[in-house]
Amino acid sequence: MSKLNIGIILGSTRQGRVSPQVGEWVKSVADKRGDANYEIVDIADYKLPLLGEADATEQATAWNAKLATLDGFVFIVQEYNHSITGALKNALDYARDAWNNKAAGIVSYGSVGGARAAEHLRGILGELSVADVRVHPALSLFTDFENGSVFKPNDLHLTNVNGMLDQVLAWSGALKTLRQ
Repeated sequence: MSKLNIGIILGSTRQGRVSPQVGEWVKSVADKRGDANYEIVDIADYKLPLLGEADATEQATAWNAKLATLDGFVFIVQEYNHSITGALKNALDYARDAWNNKAAGIVSYGSVGGARAAEHLRGILGELSVADVRVHPALSLFTDFENGSVFKPNDLHLTNVNGMLDQVLAWSGALKTLRQ
């Protein structure tokens, strides 16, 4: 069986965001495992306008084509006003079938570990037929970031990241049989 392809989705597009730091850390942990093909997928690269406000055929086609190559996802989610970013919600809405019957893990951060954003994302993923896994690394802005901008995760998060990846791979492999 070939290795699964797992996309690490950066859930923010704003200037000065720290999601690339978190995403690179997750990818470095994942790559050491050698059990799947992991790649960063930055929604900012797709320049998706607000859904329905402009012709985005080219951007939507590229976005859906990328998602179709992936067997599962790890969402890097930051909490904004108790929820996910508008950019991530917009990117989720631009695809439908490309999400179906795949698995996802969530790595969140915020003042309360991004827990409220992760819970909102779980509801959206359910509607998109994405099976989200239970293990959820939650990073604190107060203890895992220096001055709120430099990511310095506590070692204790490695256990949760690896546990989440174990579940994402197991579920992604099982769900791949539904898509074949």
